[in-house]
Amino acid sequence: MKKIEYREFTNVDMRVGRVVRVEEFPKARRPAYRLWIDFGKLGVKKSSAQITKLYKKDELKNRLVIAVVNFSPKQVADFMSEVLVLGLVPDGDTVVLIRPDRDVQPGTR
Repeated sequence: MKKIEYREFTNVDMRVGRVVRVEEFPKARRPAYRLWIDFGKLGVKKSSAQITKLYKKDELKNRLVIAVVNFSPKQVADFMSEVLVLGLVPDGDTVVLIRPDRDVQPGTR
């Protein structure tokens, strides 16, 4: 495991967002959804998320998630993914979303 300095960690901008729109993403190489996430003052950002194994589209709408918002955008098929939604991968394949255990304002760092 590579060690990093605290200063490096503080450069990662993780924010709480609320999923406002979810669509199937048939053009993705691995099963994924296209998400639109409201980050308050930062606006609505898009993400491609490989979370189809545990989550249905209707379960994701209005859900709070945590995402890294300061990565460079990444082209995924015909979709520009702007943020990285954070999750855990307990079995090496299935993603479990990380989310706050209380309702907080979108955009909270």
